[in-house]
Amino acid sequence: MRISAHMVCTAVRDDIVSGAFPPGARLTEELLARRYGVSRVPVREALRTLESEGFVTSRRHAGACVAEPTEQEAADLLDIRALLEPLGTARAAQRRTEAQLRVLRGLVRLGRQRAEQGQLSDLKALGDWYHETLAQASGSPSLASLLTQLRRKITWVYAAEPPLRASAVWQERGAIVDAVARGDAERARALASAHVERSVAVRREQRPVAVRGGRPRGAVRRTKHTVNTSGDNA
Repeated sequence: MRISAHMVCTAVRDDIVSGAFPPGARLTEELLARRYGVSRVPVREALRTLESEGFVTSRRHAGACVAEPTEQEAADLLDIRALLEPLGTARAAQRRTEAQLRVLRGLVRLGRQRAEQGQLSDLKALGDWYHETLAQASGSPSLASLLTQLRRKITWVYAAEPPLRASAVWQERGAIVDAVARGDAERARALASAHVERSVAVRREQRPVAVRGGRPRGAVRRTKHTVNTSGDNA
């Protein structure tokens, strides 16, 4: 089976976000082709896509490397999220389909159950699915793409998830979905804004790790915020 450039792009991006390829690491076509068992053609295309997304940069005499955002660029990601996510949620209240609403309600129900039962390992995947569905419900492919890419970059740059209580996170998401279901765009925007502000406030107290001069991925910052009790990414 021929592996597409899109599949290679997804694999490389996942490896960058997980830290398998640390900031500044060289990404040669030969190395990546060997790693994923493909030819260099889809690798080349994948690297171009990742460069446009900001995960990869090209250096003279070094070729493609994993990007190293600055502290300011990392902070800007949080500001952008605070602007875009409430907008996407308000649009979802106006444009969501019944199918999308059913998925969102189902995810909130599962999230609450897992949180109450202490099954935290499932919550990140459920949270990602929730956010992707909510973004798609905005009815704007461009906005949905921006929101999805933004969340990936924040996960990459900040690494550790904010220590928010899982039950509270899913309670807030349930309230957002209720507003979306009622078609109340302003209420949905306000709830999403408050939800994002709480998450962003915690992120701002973290030092981003995928930045120039940042700590190696996995290093622990000794503050009251180093323990994540949610198993979730708000």
